[in-house]
Amino acid sequence: MIKQYIFLAVLFLTLLVFAWTTRKLIRFFRITRQDYRVDQTGRRIGVMLRVAFGQTKIFRRPVIGLLHALVFWGFCVILIGSIEMVADGITGKEKVFSGLEVAYDVIMASGDIFAPVIIIAIAVFLFRRLFLHVKRFSGVEMKPVSHLDANVSLTLILLLMVSLLGMNIYYLHSTLEAGQQVEGVYPVSRVLAGWIGTGRHSSEVLYQVNWWAHILLIFVFANYLPYSKHFHVFMSVPNVFLSRLEPLGKLDTMEQITREVKIMMDPEQAFATPSVEEKKEEEVPERFGILDIEDVSWKSYLDSLACTECGRCTSVCPANITGKKLSPRKVVMDVRARMREKGPGIIRKGRDYSDQKSLVRDYVTGEELWACTFCNACAMECPVNINQPALILGMRRYLVMEESAAPAELNTVFSNIENNGAPWQFSREDRMLWAKNMQVPLLSELFARGERPEYLFWVGSAGAFDDRYRLVSRAFVKILRHLGISFAVLGTEESSSGDVARRAGNEMLFQMQALMNIELFRTYGVRKILTCDPHAFNTFKNEYPDLGGDYEVIHHTQFLHAQIMAGNLQLRDGALAGRRITFHDPCYLGRANSVYREPRQVIDALSATRVEMKRNMSAALCCGAGGGQMFKEAEKGDREVFMERTGEALDTGADIICTACPYCMVMITDGLKYNNSEEEVKNYDVAELVEMGLKLEVRG
Repeated sequence: MIKQYIFLAVLFLTLLVFAWTTRKLIRFFRITRQDYRVDQTGRRIGVMLRVAFGQTKIFRRPVIGLLHALVFWGFCVILIGSIEMVADGITGKEKVFSGLEVAYDVIMASGDIFAPVIIIAIAVFLFRRLFLHVKRFSGVEMKPVSHLDANVSLTLILLLMVSLLGMNIYYLHSTLEAGQQVEGVYPVSRVLAGWIGTGRHSSEVLYQVNWWAHILLIFVFANYLPYSKHFHVFMSVPNVFLSRLEPLGKLDTMEQITREVKIMMDPEQAFATPSVEEKKEEEVPERFGILDIEDVSWKSYLDSLACTECGRCTSVCPANITGKKLSPRKVVMDVRARMREKGPGIIRKGRDYSDQKSLVRDYVTGEELWACTFCNACAMECPVNINQPALILGMRRYLVMEESAAPAELNTVFSNIENNGAPWQFSREDRMLWAKNMQVPLLSELFARGERPEYLFWVGSAGAFDDRYRLVSRAFVKILRHLGISFAVLGTEESSSGDVARRAGNEMLFQMQALMNIELFRTYGVRKILTCDPHAFNTFKNEYPDLGGDYEVIHHTQFLHAQIMAGNLQLRDGALAGRRITFHDPCYLGRANSVYREPRQVIDALSATRVEMKRNMSAALCCGAGGGQMFKEAEKGDREVFMERTGEALDTGADIICTACPYCMVMITDGLKYNNSEEEVKNYDVAELVEMGLKLEVRG
């Protein structure tokens, strides 16, 4: 009875401390903004089973990933035994779950096997941290206390497993020596018990010592976790369950901006009766974007609590790889740190409380924010589905729409889009110069004759104005004609899709462009869109639907692949025979929309030899142009991203670097020039290679 009373007192104290911590976290969450609606429960459960319990993303690094997965799975099994110990302590009995019989034997055996496995894994983790100095464990955000915290957490886990084995070993000794029946199966502890000889009394004492050590370590660990990087032990599964379900390339649409833009485009809407939500917005206008912690959404704050500080996101960030200051891990950790600093003041004094600091600038600098290429490598790599780009975009939105503090080059881009419908200062009247002598059908002319083409071919600003990518537009049109496809272009009516503006933080300009394009598409009855630009492909496919524009959007690599599979495109054998081709995955075709197979199979149909870069498919390195980077000077670093990526391509020994994106074309072409390799190695789009396979006269 004394043991039971002591246990109940300790349990009550543990729960009291945990409840106090939980209450504080709930109050912090109330400071944050609303985010997306949590629906599609069945799909979320599938993601949770696959990513959280199946540990699929942790296996992107197979060896160390296996060790992490074994620790996680071991904890899941051992948790059942821990719950039984709490039940034992409350009831004053032993092995209260033993009535489960065979299931109980399996659970106990699994926990007994996993304990030494976890000990080995933790020993490896500690060795790596203390002696190997793994690069991704370092960084300006990783202060001495961060390393101490990691070591303390790992040590606690190690002690938990040692005490669990000790408890099992001495339970076996004391039970067998007393002539009683052993409840459960303990394959590892039974072997170890044979090596350790003790008397009955000593066994009973040592069993109690290990029992109490184990349960007290559990209670201490549970209350230490919320203040540790290992809080992900609690938060990772909920975070994965609540993660975004949309493709990585989709950004959220700011509804307060949508209303403003619609009023600008149709002033009569300003006199319409506002909804309850709109009235609330008018009473308490929200700041555009993220300046400080109260502007962060509940999901982004949850992300910060679930962060394991593993550094996988930072290790694949193209900006960080090339020596720039941006570290996605730091951005997430800064959110958590800022809430701890300012949150208590807001709780005490209200949302108007200010400590004369802010998340933007005092924690995350503009230099960090503007270095991001929005390649989504960080979000792809994160084992608990943290969305780092959402935070970066929110802060960019604040700088652009609240302070007009974008880099000067991007302000010029915004102005060009507003005035010319393109990021560059070209006249709209020059949009069809790329098609000189080709007689490309215009949608307006066909529409006037009552004709309705099957596809709108969206040329894009780069396809119309960039000298190099004009050749790709011409090549693809020739292929369309060869196939007899019914298509047309918008010509001078075409304007920017808004992708660059949105990712640079100018949500207002993006929505203006999007709504104008949607209205134009509606006028012409556009239902199917073909494009060579992955950024336009992603924007039309994933982001326009939020504003009422639903279309079947097809990237030209998908289209070409489908035509080859259907037997409509017969490529000549030997057209590129003997050539070595490496394919660079555009971020907004690959990671953003999971199109990896189609472009590769098109290349394979050319009878060439395809070779892969070290980083490819979902792990491919960005070319460095996304997120508005193509239109501005890069932040200071050791080298440029496009030079890093071109170097990887050259390392394959390929004769041709193939891609499927206008931005990638520009960056890799520049990379070849910097390496003085433009004569030996050529850079072609997939459409140009198909053109060569068909031997169509479209060059020049």
